Amino acid sequence: MRLVRQNDKRAVKGMSGRGTRHARTRAVLAVLAACAVASGCAAVDSTKAVEPAPGQQPLHAPPAGALDSHAGTMRAARVAMAKKWRLSEPPLLAPPAPAQKPVIRARKGFEVDGQEDLPPVFTTVPTKDKVVFLTIDDGSEKDPAFLQMMSDLKIPYTAFLSNYLVKDDYGYFGKMRARGVTLNNHTLTHPYLPGLSYAGQKREICGMQNIMQRQYGERPVLFRPPYGNYNRDTLRAARSCGIKYVPIWNEEVYVDHVEWREVDRDLHPGDIILTHFRGRGEWKGSMTDMVRLLMKYVTGKGYAVARLEDYL
Repeated sequence: MRLVRQNDKRAVKGMSGRGTRHARTRAVLAVLAACAVASGCAAVDSTKAVEPAPGQQPLHAPPAGALDSHAGTMRAARVAMAKKWRLSEPPLLAPPAPAQKPVIRARKGFEVDGQEDLPPVFTTVPTKDKVVFLTIDDGSEKDPAFLQMMSDLKIPYTAFLSNYLVKDDYGYFGKMRARGVTLNNHTLTHPYLPGLSYAGQKREICGMQNIMQRQYGERPVLFRPPYGNYNRDTLRAARSCGIKYVPIWNEEVYVDHVEWREVDRDLHPGDIILTHFRGRGEWKGSMTDMVRLLMKYVTGKGYAVARLEDYL
């Protein structure tokens, strides 16, 4: 311990010569005496500056240009990953998740009787952020390159799974979940739900909830009806199975083109984009080809892909 003594101008005012030397001697003796009493006290070295007292110290700003250097390094890494996957530029970064989540209501014209008590069907999330949300349905294609591409490029997406297509390889989607992807309900067998009774619809939806719980340890709160078709019984059954939201889509992307719901054939902030787990057997290309087309389109429009669950 070092004893820190504040300057006392009154103690030396008017002193000179021998008086000053006596005052300095008394001060040194006082310090030595204090050190003898306090255990572990180091010897006083008058040639060294007094160290600061222990405790919280002032924060020091990083060296000038350090943040710019870090940002430059990150940008270079993103450019390298884009080049690896044959993209002309890296995907734009989404803004932070909103602190206050938007209120989700059924899209006008998509309501059913008693809608206020049922999960809302919507195609766009209300936001001013220039973001869109990628959602992928079914599960027939299980391409490892797709998993790697999305991880490398850090593109978020949300999956909606049908059991009859994923049951041959639950593990593939388990890897997806381990990488932060939310897995959601798309029914057991992908039927046209309005053609079923309420009980039949409930079996399809709740049955898939049970499988999701068993395979992945969680019952989803998002549900997408096959083909985007539903009726009041669909939403009633979904609610009874623990579903809170029924997102459908505003655009659909294929391996070689994009289709729009809106007549302006354009993206809008908060739009939900649909695609499918399909490969060369069903498309004229692969899942990675589809991602390249999607990102060229989305990035070219100045949009980032954000995580849907961050806005719900």
